[in-house]
This record gives sequence, structure tokens and C-alpha cells, in this order.
Amino acid sequence: MKRILFLFFLIVNCSAILAEVHTPLVTKTIQKKFTPDDALQRLIRGNERFVNQKQHKIDFLEHAESTAQSQHPIAIILSCIDSRVPPEIIFDQNVGNIFVTRVAANVIDKDVLAGMEYATKVTGAKLIVVLGHGSCGAVKGACEKVELGHLTQLLNKIQPAISDATKTFGKKECNNSKFINAAAEDNVKRVVKLIPMQSPLIQELVKTDQVKIVGAMYHLRTGKVTFLK
Repeated sequence: MKRILFLFFLIVNCSAILAEVHTPLVTKTIQKKFTPDDALQRLIRGNERFVNQKQHKIDFLEHAESTAQSQHPIAIILSCIDSRVPPEIIFDQNVGNIFVTRVAANVIDKDVLAGMEYATKVTGAKLIVVLGHGSCGAVKGACEKVELGHLTQLLNKIQPAISDATKTFGKKECNNSKFINAAAEDNVKRVVKLIPMQSPLIQELVKTDQVKIVGAMYHLRTGKVTFLK
């Protein structure tokens, strides 16, 4: 009896380990069945694993070979270039599961929109996530009106968020982390609204419930992603 119980628990434990190691890639069939909300839940669960240090153990080289001929991502993440905010890691996603576009302060231009249109219309991604983060250097630079080469025109795109934060706080406080974080969050919300306004193609996908656009903030100290309402 003890031997049988031992074997039973051994099988259960081995199965759990194998399930963790051999996390399935997103195939064309899986992607087709996914709704935008399914994609969102997958990212939420992935971030929960990251925060709790229970990431899937993935053989990235094996999966890189598996996706060499095709890719079927479920989402595209527009995030800041900040080195502390790597989307694939904080959402615990495999090779081939998400598109990632990175630009300071997660702002948009025609090139960024072109990538989003390709990701959604051509490749079938169901979710667009605009991911900001706390202590954003670009937002602080916009607050301080930094002028530096091409960075100047990029920071100008953040000024509406700085203005809104100034109204909320009563004055501009560039050295106040709460002010900068509030402006960063407002910037995310603005970009979420701008994407369908500037891309008729994506606007149609959103209207027909094929794609959802959401905003989120990443917390540097905790690793947690909070999705905005």
C-alpha cells in the first residue's frame, strides 16, 4: 500500500513538473480560438507567476526552433524602452507569444501604428497593451522640458499628460514621484485613446470586437502590472 501511494505521489509530482517545463506555445489553432479577453487573462496570469516567482521553466532554444517558420502571437505590447521593464519576462511569455514595440514613454507615431496594424490585421494578435511604468525618465524629462536632439519632439508628445497632472496636483512637481507616476498613467490612457483615432484599421477591429486596447502600469519595486480601467 505504501509503495502504491509513493508511486502515485511520484507520478503527480512528475506530471506537475513536466507541465511547468513543457509550456505549450501559442499555435495558429490556439490563437484563432482566443478572444481579446482570453489574451488579457493569459498576460495577467503570467504576471502573477512572475510576481510570485513561479515562472514557467521554458526551453527557449527549443521554442525558437519551433517558431522559426511561423508565429502566432496573442498580443502586442507597446512599452517604454526602460531596461527594467522587459515585457516577455514580466508577463512570463514564451518565444513567439507576444509582439513587443518599445519606445521612450510608450508614445506612438506612424511607424508604431504600422507595427500594430501588422500584428493585429495580418498576424492575428487579439490584444494591444500600452504599458507605462513608475519613475519613468522620459516623463520626468518632459516635465523638466529637456531638449536633446530627436528626444525633444518625443517629449513634447507627453506634455498633455504633464498639464493634466499639474491641474490635479495644483502645480508642476517634477521631483515628486507621485506627480511623475500620475503623469505616466495619464500618458498611457491618452495613448490608448489615440491608437484607434489615428488608425482606422485598428478602430474597425476594435468596433467588431476582434481586438481590445488596454492600458497598464508596471510597478518597478514589486514587479506587478496593474491594468487600468
